[in-house]
Amino acid sequence: MNLSLRQMKAFAALATLRNFTRAAEHCNITQSAFSALIVNLESGLNARLFSRNTRNVELTAEGEVFLNIVNHLIPETEHALSEMQDHVSRRKGRVAIAALPTIFSALLPDIIATFINEYPGIALMVEDVPNTACVELVRNRKVDFALCASAEPGTDLIMETLASDTFFFVCQPTHPLADHKRLSVVDILPYSIIVFEKASSIRQHLDASVYPKQWSKVLQVNNLSTAAGLVAAGIGPTIVPVLGLGQFDLTCLLAIPVMLPINKRDICLLRRKDATESIAAQEFIHLLRNRLPQQVALLASRQPTLK
Repeated sequence: MNLSLRQMKAFAALATLRNFTRAAEHCNITQSAFSALIVNLESGLNARLFSRNTRNVELTAEGEVFLNIVNHLIPETEHALSEMQDHVSRRKGRVAIAALPTIFSALLPDIIATFINEYPGIALMVEDVPNTACVELVRNRKVDFALCASAEPGTDLIMETLASDTFFFVCQPTHPLADHKRLSVVDILPYSIIVFEKASSIRQHLDASVYPKQWSKVLQVNNLSTAAGLVAAGIGPTIVPVLGLGQFDLTCLLAIPVMLPINKRDICLLRRKDATESIAAQEFIHLLRNRLPQQVALLASRQPTLK
């Protein structure tokens, strides 16, 4: 049989009050509806739970056994339903996110702050990792979704473009290209630059933009902050997307727009095709779709141009 919380509460009320009229009033239902609940419960259990006469309602032996069971089930069921309602009402939950470090540092802090302020009971788990790791974390169900650069996700994943950014050549004012208002690949290729490791989405995009040619390298680094320190020290220039410019001190350095053959880098939402995201994850994705394109556009509009 299918035992409902309503049946359990009706049984417990009658077991306590030993009177159909008072038990029905306690449960806020009519006496006929209450009697039907008890009859259906006994029928489903195939056992008499109460012995009735004109004066008394008493528990049978089977009723005593069932009362012990119900006394445990009711609080556990109410707790489970309360927990579920907390999740449905977004008072509780968990969202696990993977994203490129540039996306995390440039775009997500304000969005995360908004989400935490609106849903303080929802726990956030974050992974700032390279593009390939973003794909694998989503594929292996370690995170709910990822924010990454465009990739070949495979048939099991869905990639949705939310925004795109462009690239800048960052150098010291003394660099031979410092007086240019805009640069092309042809302008930059004769000069050595600081590049990023091969798993980096920045490196992959830049390499694809000049293939089959290659960039001349001063040094190869893993992090934007490392590149920023090296450029500031005069080791060499570098090329970074709009989202990475926040790592550089542009009061001392120049950021010159670069026109690449593949000029825009897509910023994508990556999800599993077969996934049904939690309500909490759906709420965060909704916030991303509304806010992230605006924030990328705002960052791009704030970038300095050479006068």
